[in-house]
Amino acid sequence: MTGRSKYINLYPLSQLELNEDYLTAKQNLENKLIYGCYPEIITKTGTDEKIDELESIKKGYLLKDILELNNQKDSLFILNLLRLIAFQIGNDISYSELASNLNVNKKTVQRYLDIFEKTYVLFSLLGFSRNLRNEYTKTPRFYFWDNGIRNAVINNYNLLNTRDDIGKLWENYCISERLKKSYYMKFRANHYFWRTYDQKEIDLIEERDGNLYGYEMKWKSTKAKEPVTFLQAYPGTEFRIINNENFLDFIG
Repeated sequence: MTGRSKYINLYPLSQLELNEDYLTAKQNLENKLIYGCYPEIITKTGTDEKIDELESIKKGYLLKDILELNNQKDSLFILNLLRLIAFQIGNDISYSELASNLNVNKKTVQRYLDIFEKTYVLFSLLGFSRNLRNEYTKTPRFYFWDNGIRNAVINNYNLLNTRDDIGKLWENYCISERLKKSYYMKFRANHYFWRTYDQKEIDLIEERDGNLYGYEMKWKSTKAKEPVTFLQAYPGTEFRIINNENFLDFIG
């Protein structure tokens, strides 16, 4: 009955739940970026075991259960749409472009993306805008709740030193973990990305307690071009770079 129910979101394991010290978290970081944090994956020790489990989740949950739950039929379409999203992490999506690539109409793409969000495969961030006329808010950006599922979709389990998508993996991991932390710690925060039409951008904007916080995800770099336009438009904003040295207090 209304008022007597409580909704609880059950995400893949978060860094916060794992409660690792810094050295352990750093040691396990590559595994999390590649294989993700589903409990079945975390408890497996061998690489082949982790990959087999991810393939099982992909074929069983993504390509079977979601279809049955939502009375859908086209598993190939689901996989192709998720692949396109996987390659566009950190970029604005175009519903029309996705529809054209998949030979369907825009409403079909939007309907399936909504299904993926409701089944906790994806989540989206909207563009932040208050003051500037050239701030982009037309379409959202999509991320995967779990890096392992993202890599399973594109069938890429290569180690980080052989990949050209480490920036996408890092951004997806940090943002998804931050949202999990916000939920579990009850931050009561709103999350956005920010960019302008002339390509100035910030990966994550967090709005909480009446303040704004900007975060840029950089795998190794300790430097990033300061978002002067944003800081001038929104004075008092705290801006930080999140890299593989200082990540733990951000997500854990």
